[in-house]
Amino acid sequence: MPESSTILIVDDEQNLRETLAVILRDEGYQVYSAAAPSEALTYLRQRPFDIMFLDIRMPEKSGLDLLPEIRQLHPRMPILILTAYASLDSAIEAMRKGANDYLFKPINPIDILHRVNILLSKRPNSSQDIVQEMKSLLAQLEGSNDSLAVSPGEKEAQAANQRFLHCGKITIDLIARQIFSDGQIVNVTPTSFDYLLALMRHAPETIGYVALVQEAQGYDLTQIEANDLARGRIHELRKALEEDPRRPSIIITIRGIGYRLVC
Repeated sequence: MPESSTILIVDDEQNLRETLAVILRDEGYQVYSAAAPSEALTYLRQRPFDIMFLDIRMPEKSGLDLLPEIRQLHPRMPILILTAYASLDSAIEAMRKGANDYLFKPINPIDILHRVNILLSKRPNSSQDIVQEMKSLLAQLEGSNDSLAVSPGEKEAQAANQRFLHCGKITIDLIARQIFSDGQIVNVTPTSFDYLLALMRHAPETIGYVALVQEAQGYDLTQIEANDLARGRIHELRKALEEDPRRPSIIITIRGIGYRLVC
């Protein structure tokens, strides 16, 4: 973790700015804060930053409207969106416009530092890194004639879409490993997350007990063993996702075979 890494926080909530700054400074980062988009742009015109935290909803101008201006000034700077639980759609739209990741308020110190470390580790540190990235991109483009006809905006949208899986009212964020139902965050254990991910990847087809356990946990079991192991995880998912877990309408049991996710 580079001690010289600089971070700009843009949020109209003073308490959040101060709390976030304390968390980051304790880890050795140089932190700058802006209470409004105009103040943020002044900073950004003066110098580059290694990471920027950007609030979506601000009185002067929204983070979504600010993103194009930021990208003109600093095309490669990692931008981490700060958003409320209810604005998942806005977070996805922000990533389509060039943001790199998002975090929900209220902030979680562990999540913040984890995301910062990830973004810094992906950041090109030299001209050689940038050249290597360009070579990789050119190789990918040469491998597909269709990709040459895709606009930059469409490519950003495709990247954002690849991060999320959708099935009915359920959305899975593959990077943040979070589940949403009707836009609201759903908390389950990491293993149950992997079970839902396997179900979603096979939806609307049925996935057998053995395949489900193997895909979610990597265990090679008999059908009886897999059925017994999966039952508890399915019960947890139904409690989190179904209106009435006793009469499931989202995760359906196909008796003697496996489970099916209804989209």
